[in-house]
Amino acid sequence: MKNLRCAICSEKTRTRLLYRANFDFEKLNEKTFSARRIPDNIHYQLNKCQNCGLIFSSPILAEKKIIRFYQKSKFTYEKEAVYLAQTYLSYLKTFRSNLSPKTKILDIGCGNGFFLSEIYKLGIKNVFGIEPSKEAVSKAAPYLKKNIKIDVLHKNIFPKSHFDIITSFQTLDHVVNPNEFVKIVYRMLKAEGIALFVVHDTNGLSVKLFGEKSPIFDIEHIYLFNKKTLAGIFRKNGFKKIKIFNVNNKYPLIYWLKMTPLPPILKNPLMTILVNLKLAKIPLSLAAGNIGIAAYK
Repeated sequence: MKNLRCAICSEKTRTRLLYRANFDFEKLNEKTFSARRIPDNIHYQLNKCQNCGLIFSSPILAEKKIIRFYQKSKFTYEKEAVYLAQTYLSYLKTFRSNLSPKTKILDIGCGNGFFLSEIYKLGIKNVFGIEPSKEAVSKAAPYLKKNIKIDVLHKNIFPKSHFDIITSFQTLDHVVNPNEFVKIVYRMLKAEGIALFVVHDTNGLSVKLFGEKSPIFDIEHIYLFNKKTLAGIFRKNGFKKIKIFNVNNKYPLIYWLKMTPLPPILKNPLMTILVNLKLAKIPLSLAAGNIGIAAYK
């Protein structure tokens, strides 16, 4: 097990216990680390920094073990990826409207390249990805697969000042060392390049409604941010011009229901009713608890 402290306050960290760990180590496997699974409400001990408000897990599994789980994890959200891609593309166009065929983009934690595929359709062919899950990359389109590295972000994985845009959606929450992660992103961006990230919000609606049972309190999530701490981690690592924004996600009704912490005895019949009434696929847009950052070099 590895002990962590606040990624923003470092040695000045003063923490209070938020929630105790509630899982059995022996039952952890790659399925536990597959994105967007039905919430199982398991998490490490969760701590809150008394100085800045950053919430983080500690102690956690050794980083090498976590990476091995992600390498073997399953790609289970193909249906939702269509909605995700459109949401993320709309925010990219908001904060970087001058896209051109020469724009060079990297997506970290790219899954099967669902977002990169949307960029490619715009005529932008310089698209690259990083993704640890071998299964996810195996499902990428052939024209994308050659540009996706099956790996995690690390120093020198790409050259310095190489990209105009670096995106990372729902990935920073999973990172053991977010300072190193953001530093590497800063290094790989060209001058005036932009980093566009989306993460969960510890002040968001799902936390207010469900508390500890919110799906954001999950064993996959190591550091969890709000608007203040998300800006703080980027400022600490070189970014000066920053814009924080709320994220509206659009998903089918059945997905929203799937992600609620209702007990299966209630959730499963409700999901069946939605399917039988042909309401399951109706899209619903909600600001349920995600925030984004556009950070300019």
